[in-house]
Amino acid sequence: MTAVVFGANGQDGHYLIEELRQRGLDVVGISRSGPWQRADVSRRQEVEDALRALRPSLIFHLAANSTARHEALFENHETISTGGLNVLEAARQHCPEARVFLAGSGLQFHNDGRPIDEDAPFEASSPYAVARIQSVYAARYFRSRGLRAYVGYLFHHDSPRRGPRHLSQLVASAVRRIAAGSGESLELNDVTVVKEWAFAGDVARAMVRLLEQDAVFEAVIGSGEGRSVQDWVERCFALAGLRWQDHVRAGKGQGDFARLVSNPARMKSLGWSPQVGFDQLAAMMMAAAPTA
Repeated sequence: MTAVVFGANGQDGHYLIEELRQRGLDVVGISRSGPWQRADVSRRQEVEDALRALRPSLIFHLAANSTARHEALFENHETISTGGLNVLEAARQHCPEARVFLAGSGLQFHNDGRPIDEDAPFEASSPYAVARIQSVYAARYFRSRGLRAYVGYLFHHDSPRRGPRHLSQLVASAVRRIAAGSGESLELNDVTVVKEWAFAGDVARAMVRLLEQDAVFEAVIGSGEGRSVQDWVERCFALAGLRWQDHVRAGKGQGDFARLVSNPARMKSLGWSPQVGFDQLAAMMMAAAPTA
């Protein structure tokens, strides 16, 4: 059995490919960069050529620039929206029996601070959310035409493979430098913001579990456990034997949300649950060298 992963060069692609290979699948990673088969998911012909040649049983579309900035408007549209359509149509034409996974996001829902599940309304709060919402409706349309198209709504998740601009990695890297004697101060915005800190490997397992069944086609994937940015900062400094208050200057900058937490009951009903907790994730990221 062959699986294709678009967006293989990212954090999620790494753990998903690892999970699929452990299950004995032949995996073809596709990306615009890295040591993978080269293709751009936003280019229809390249996607069609790949799926026509490979005719996989499982297809995952993970490619995206995970930013809500307005400046990423067209990149989000091309990679997520157009890319999703390209994958779905090529699958319909060349491997209609395949199961197709599209990544969604907790950021595409209306967020009033309560745990978010699959029944929460969408909210076009950013170009990123707009692109994610469009791809969900595309999946539903193709599902009506007989394609097994799944959507997993991913909430915040991390790993040692996170890039340096992401908050979790930014904090862990700074704490390591401070512990080594850099003398710097870590400047952050509002540390009272609450979100989830799931492990990307657990999220990859959930993606595969979702595609193993035919009863649920859209599911929230998250830990369901909210912890503040301060909790993360405090834990990382504690692992280095330091008091965070001695090294952090926190502001009151306005973020995109005050609290973003999932309700993953539907995913858990399928037999999945996270294996790596908050403290384990912090220890994992503090012990590893950051990814460039």
